[in-house]
Amino acid sequence: MFGIGTQELLIIFILIFVIFGAKRLPSLGSGLGKAIRNFKQGVSEPDEIDITPHKNDDTKNEHKEG
Repeated sequence: MFGIGTQELLIIFILIFVIFGAKRLPSLGSGLGKAIRNFKQGVSEPDEIDITPHKNDDTKNEHKEG
């Protein structure tokens, strides 16, 4: 895994724990999970933007003579 061993991962987790504290770790984890879920959903879904012009009957009646 990218050349990172168990000791390096343990040191990284300890630093994250010290920096953010025990109370913020669950909210960071849930926020990260939601971000990953939204990213996967956005990548897998097709674009919903429809750029085709709509045919309106109102444009025919704009230039009435009389």
